[in-house]
This record gives sequence, structure tokens and C-alpha cells, in this order.
Amino acid sequence: MIEVKPLWINGEPFTAISVQLPKTTLLAVANDKGYIMCGALDVALLNEKLRDRGIIAGRAVGVRTIDQLLEAPLESVTFAAEQLGISRGMKGKDALLLMK
Repeated sequence: MIEVKPLWINGEPFTAISVQLPKTTLLAVANDKGYIMCGALDVALLNEKLRDRGIIAGRAVGVRTIDQLLEAPLESVTFAAEQLGISRGMKGKDALLLMK
């Protein structure tokens, strides 16, 4: 099952996406500038092979719900995210608010 729903954080609009797969659930919260995602996100790939795209993204591991993704510290972030002030250890929701 795929669930897509609007999500507001401090008055800012985002889209929450949950994809249920066998034995795992993919989670992401995005806006038109960037996104955070569960452990399935390959930040190294984005930083190395797709660096020229300037993808703004962060990865949190060990999360099973959108609420957990928002509260979890980011385990890794892309170079483009770092340029916005997003850093490892930052809560997901705080990182999203810097993606304006």
C-alpha cells in the first residue's frame, strides 16, 4: 500500500509518503526543495554519482513511522543539504524547516 498525505510543520507544507513493502516500509517527507527519508536512502550515491544534481536530502535510520522520521536525528545528509545548514544529528523536522 502507498499512502501520500499532506503534512504541516510550523505552518510549512510538506508531503508525507509511506510505501509498505514486504518486511519493510519506505518513509519520506518532502517539499519542492528536498526531503528526508528512512534508512533506504543512499546518501553516498547522491553525493558521489549524482552530486551534480545538488539533491537536498537527509537519512534517518531505525524509523518505522512518519512521526519517528520527523523526530529522529539524521544519520547522514547530502552535501547540498549541508550548504543549507542541515547537519548530521539534527532532527528530521528541523532539517525540513531549513528546506525553504
